[in-house]
Amino acid sequence: MKNKLYFKLKNKKVQEAAFSAILEEQKHIGYYALPEQDISPILTYAKSIPDDIENVAVIGIGGSSLGAKAVYEFIKPTKKLKRKLYFFESTDPLNITTLLSKLNLQKTHFLVISKSGTTIETFSIYKYIYSLQNNPDVYTFITDPHSPLEKYANEIGASILYLPENVGGRFSVLSTVGLVPLALSGIDIQALLDGADTLKKSFFGAGYMKDTLLKKAVYYARHHGQYRINCIFAYSETLKYFCEWYVQLWGESLGKKQRHSAFNVGLTPIGLIGPKDQHSFLQLIMEGTRNKSVTFIKIEDFQDEILIPDISLPHLGSLDSLNNLPFSKLINMQCDSVIEALLEEDIPLDSISISKVNEGNIGALMYYYELLTSLVGELIDVNTYDQPGVEAGKQILKKKLSSILG
Repeated sequence: MKNKLYFKLKNKKVQEAAFSAILEEQKHIGYYALPEQDISPILTYAKSIPDDIENVAVIGIGGSSLGAKAVYEFIKPTKKLKRKLYFFESTDPLNITTLLSKLNLQKTHFLVISKSGTTIETFSIYKYIYSLQNNPDVYTFITDPHSPLEKYANEIGASILYLPENVGGRFSVLSTVGLVPLALSGIDIQALLDGADTLKKSFFGAGYMKDTLLKKAVYYARHHGQYRINCIFAYSETLKYFCEWYVQLWGESLGKKQRHSAFNVGLTPIGLIGPKDQHSFLQLIMEGTRNKSVTFIKIEDFQDEILIPDISLPHLGSLDSLNNLPFSKLINMQCDSVIEALLEEDIPLDSISISKVNEGNIGALMYYYELLTSLVGELIDVNTYDQPGVEAGKQILKKKLSSILG
C-alpha cells in the first residue's frame, strides 16, 4: 500500500507529540493489539460449524456489521468463498423480509452481535428471526462478558464468543466481531491480520507509514476549521462498503465536544465511488465551497483484464481511442485525470494505491484508517472512543418504548 500526499506540512514537534500520545494510548485502548492476536480459537470455532451450512447471517448494527461487510464485499469478486454472508442491520421491514427470502433457514447459521447485549435494533430483528427458527444450535452470540446477552445465551444453551477488552464497536473489525463471520465465509483472516500488522510495524517502527500518517493527521487537525469535510474517492465498486465503514469510524469518532473546551468540532466523512460520482459529487468538490479534502484510493491490479472491444460505431468514431483498452487501465486513467484536475484547483488531496484485491491489503487499509482516526482525535482534542450523541438518541427511544409498555 502506497500513500502519496500532494500537500506539504512541516511541524515535527506537533507530529512527535501526537505519536507519543498514541504510544501511551496503546496501554488502555484494545484495538491496537488486534493484529498480533492468536486466532486459533476462532479457527477452531469455525471448524465446529457443519459443512452443510451454506449461509452465515450477521444480526448486528454499526460496528457489529460494517467492518465484516466491508471486507467480505471487497474480497468476494476475486475469490470463491465457502459460504455467503448476509447482514441484518436495519429495522426496515422490507429489508428484513427481502433478506429472509434469500435464506434457507435450515442451512443458515446466525451470528448475533451486541457488545452491550441490549441493542434494540439487533434484538428486534433477532426476536423476529427466532420466531421462525428457534433451534439454539444455529445461533452464536458475540458480546461482552457478563452482559445480559451472555446470560440469555447460557439460558438457551447457545454458543457464546466474547469481544476483547477495551475494543469499541467501530474499531472491532479485526476482533471476533469481524473475524468470526469472515472465517466462516472462507476468507483468510490470518492474512487480514498480517496486512494490518505490516502497517502497524511501519507506523510504530518509524517506517514509511509513521511519517505519512503523522503529516496527514496534523494537516487535517490544523485545517479542520476550513477543510471540515473529508472525502474518500475510491475507484472500485469493491470498496463501496469500505466507504460506509469509514463514514461510521470517522463520524462517530471525531464529531464531539472538545475535552478541554466547550467547542463542538468534527470532520464530516463522505464516501464516493469513481467513476460514478465523477458525474455528481465531483462538481461540488471542483467548484463548490472550498471546505473539502479528498483521498483517492485506486487498485493497481484488478486481476481481470477484460478489454473494450475493437468496434467502430457509426457516428461515434471519436471513441475509437477506447478500442482494445483494458477496463482496469481506463478506470485508473479516470482517477488520475480527476487528481490532476483537482490539483489545478488547489484542492488538498492525497492518493492511496493498493496493489491488488486481497485480504492483506484491506487489512492494512482498515488499520491505516483506525490509526489516522486516533491521531486526528488526539490532535483536535476529542475523546475518540465514546459516542455520547448516539447514546442520547438511544435513551430517548428506550423511554418511548417504556411508555408503550406502561
